[in-house]
This record gives sequence, structure tokens and C-alpha cells, in this order.
Amino acid sequence: MAEERTQQGKPADGTESHDPDFPEAFLTFMRQGWQDTELPVGPRPEVPNHAKRRAALAAAFPGETLVIPTGNEKVRANDTDHPFRAGSDFAYLTGDLEPDSVLVLHPNGDAVLYMRPRSSRENDEFFRSRNGELWVGRRPTLREKSTELGLPTADLTELDAALADLAPGRTRVLRGFDARVDAAVRPHDGARLDGQPGRDRELAIAISELKLVKDEWEIAQLQEACDATVRGFEDVARALPADRGVSERLLEGIFALRARHDGNDVGYGSIVGAGEHATILHWVHNHGATRPGELLLMDMGVENRNLYTADVTRVLPVNGRFTPLQRQVYDAVYAAQQAGIDVIKPGVAFREVHLTAMRVLAQALKDLDLLPVSVDEAMDPSSTVYRRWTLHGTSHMLGIDVHDCANARKETYRDGPLGEGYVLTVEPGLYFQPEDELVPEELRGIGVRIEDDILVTADGAVNLSAGLPRRSDEVETWLAEQREAGPRLPG
Repeated sequence: MAEERTQQGKPADGTESHDPDFPEAFLTFMRQGWQDTELPVGPRPEVPNHAKRRAALAAAFPGETLVIPTGNEKVRANDTDHPFRAGSDFAYLTGDLEPDSVLVLHPNGDAVLYMRPRSSRENDEFFRSRNGELWVGRRPTLREKSTELGLPTADLTELDAALADLAPGRTRVLRGFDARVDAAVRPHDGARLDGQPGRDRELAIAISELKLVKDEWEIAQLQEACDATVRGFEDVARALPADRGVSERLLEGIFALRARHDGNDVGYGSIVGAGEHATILHWVHNHGATRPGELLLMDMGVENRNLYTADVTRVLPVNGRFTPLQRQVYDAVYAAQQAGIDVIKPGVAFREVHLTAMRVLAQALKDLDLLPVSVDEAMDPSSTVYRRWTLHGTSHMLGIDVHDCANARKETYRDGPLGEGYVLTVEPGLYFQPEDELVPEELRGIGVRIEDDILVTADGAVNLSAGLPRRSDEVETWLAEQREAGPRLPG
């Protein structure tokens, strides 16, 4: 009889194809002499914040059951998995970061977290399965997790029965995270619209729009991520030689060490673009090398242990000093960024930040004799020819995702006003491609972006990543100070 296997092609009991056999004498011996312990857990301080979010979400869908899975581990290759990262919406509502869990919000306001409990000693899973306690560490018990998160918990094996009892047409589920959940709730969650799960799209929109306003705990998380990111940039600067080249991947790895030490990981694939690679907006290959006399663009962010991420970009002159032309381009981008930051306050249109920064860049392009029309013509929505050298938007929301609130409605986010408690990036850039025949040869291959993470307050804007200098003269001084201090290990 063929071995039973899971949907990912692994044996159902969690063992692997290369595992040795288990003789009965060994199995009998392994089932004996294990001590039970309890973890000394208490409620996390952020429990009330998560409870408020769940209450607000439930109030948006009265009389309906909401199902929010976190997702499963995904195969990287053969029988190895990618590191698990909790689903953002699920983590936002629960604070739980373990795989396979499912949050069910009932119409009466009750919430239940379905989770994998601690490995049972009544079977051999704890030592045979790759998900067992002796392989991956001790999972919390249901009681421990409930105490920690302030949520009722239930064994994941009870989820199928709970889903079978759902009222048809009165259920919404975030799809695409857990195939088993998708299949179980399909008869209950209403019609699909235009090939999309229309009803769960409304749920995704509601969660995204809740995320627009960050509470005090979230702001503290983002500040922590920004502070760790500042330390990561310092680490890189201290290891960046002025007189010889080093690989982009070395610098990527130095920052990644800080991210893993001070947080959960990097918040996104680090962009380390030396020389002309800086003109490639999402350069993540990082297989080039720095060269004295050229610029180095680094777009990197630490994701903290609660999954809130920074998103910061700085450009450094490798030899320590900008050339006059490099400085001219850099200073234009700095002026554009500062202009965008200066207009931020509650009630200002999100789009206004972008347009303000872009007008400064359009004028800089005109000063460089690159713009084929006037600044006003270039800024006209029917033209925007200046974008040949800018390409991207100036801002996006930031939070538990690097591109947070992505499912919010256009009229609420992109075409809406900023509100107190919003956190957004401000990141204008100029990029002169190596093969662009419309720019002078001396400009080709220069890419500059400056990015910071900005909190909207009642009084205006607060730069959460202000620990890194932005002005060209300050960048040069800072880089010299870091090099003088020398390399360091996190600690």
C-alpha cells in the first residue's frame, strides 16, 4: 500500500524519506521517562490592542462569522520549508505568530483561536514528526496560549466541525492562506464575483482600513524597527571601505545580521545597488560590487519581533565625498523629500505629498536641461514626462507590512486624506539609466533615492527614522564617523 502523504508531498506522519526505521524496542524506550513542564506565561501588554481591533472588525460585519487563517509553512525545495512568517492580517488581530492557526470571530462577538497544541505524549509525534517537539521545540499548550493572548483557544482538530456548523451566506473568510479552510468554508461564504472571492474582499478591505491608523503600541513597534534599522545602516557604513570595492552581498549580509539579531528578519528583500545598479528600482540580486568614486544606494528595513517593519533608503558616496554632479542630483532629491515631508499633516491629501515632491524634481530636471517641456506642462496629468527619470510614487503606508493597508479602497487611501496616526514613507528618487541617450553621459548610471518613515501627528510630521542623516554634508560627516568607529558586532 502506498504511503499516505500530505498535499505538499510529505508523509502524513511528518517523517521524511531519509529517516531510519523505528524498531519497537526504540519506540518503547522513547515513550518513557518524560517530565511535563509548564511555561511561565502571562498576558502580553498588547492584548487590549488586539481585542479592540477584533471588536472593531466584528462591528463592521454584524451577524456574520469571520474566518481569518494565518497560513501554513511553504515548501522551499523538496522536503525543506521557507521560514514561516505569520499572515499579517491574522497577526494584526491576534498577536499569534505560529503557523496553521485560524481565528474565528462569531456573530455574538466571541473569538476562538484554533491552534496546534503541544505535542501529545500519547503518540509518537513528539519525537517522530518533523513538526514534533524534539525537532522544532515546544509548542505552547492551549491554556498557555490563551493566557498569553487573552483569547479562548481550541485544538486545531476541532476546526472542521466548527466550520461545518457555519451559517450559509453569513460567513466571510480571508482566502488563499490555508487550502483546507478555503475548501471547508466554500459552501458557506456566499457567491464569488468575477472570479474573485467578492465577500472576503470586503473583509480584506475592512482590515486594511483599520490598519490605516496606528495605535500607540504600533507606533512604538515601528519606532523600534526604525531604531534597529539605523543600527543596521551604521554596521554597513563601518564595514564599507573607501578605497576598494566589496560585494553588495557582503553589505546585504551585514544588515541581515542586525535584522536577525535585533528583530525577526529583514522586512523585505534588501536592495543594495552599487553604481548603475542604483538605477534599478527593485535590485535584489545584489551580485555587484562597490567602486570608489561611485554611489551606493541601500533600501533596507528591519522587521521587529512583532512583524512591524521599517523601510529606509540612503545613498552613500563610496569614497566618502560626493562629486559636484552627484551632489547636485542628491541635493535635488533631498529638497524634494523635504518638501513632501513639510506638507504632511492631518487632512492633507495623500496624493499631495507625491505631487509636491515631484514638482521639485521636475524643476531639478529642468535645471539639468533634461525636461523637454516646461515644469507646468510636465506636471500636467496628461503628460507627466518627468516620470521618465522618477518612475515610482513618493509614498506608501507602512506598518505590519512594508506596503501596509494594500487592500484599502482607493478613495480611502490613494485618493483620500491623511489622518492622525497614519505612518507613510516619503521616498522620491531620480534615476538616470546607463543606456538613456536623452541624458548627458556623465549622468548615466547615477541613481539617488532618499526614504524615511513618517508619522502623521496632530501637529504635522514626525520622522521615525531621523537617526540617519539626510543632507549631503551630514551624510559625508556621518560616514566618516562610522568608519572611524570601526566594525562592530550586534550586542
